[in-house]
Amino acid sequence: MKNASAPQLSILRRKQVQARTGLSRSTIYAFIKAGLFPKSIPLGPRAVGWLESEVSNWITERLDKARGSSKDVIN
Repeated sequence: MKNASAPQLSILRRKQVQARTGLSRSTIYAFIKAGLFPKSIPLGPRAVGWLESEVSNWITERLDKARGSSKDVIN
């Protein structure tokens, strides 16, 4: 039985992550290694994915930083 209050989880594959973030494959993995991007989730022997919510949160954080830094320049 499904829990009605549980959030709907969605997994994005690498090409979807690239399309949403505008990052290249090598940049995604470099950011993961540096702790700057969410870690991938193993889906199978040669397949990984990312939680859509984690990627969306990362994008939101980047937007907040960009907007915050532009406010500093104006003030």
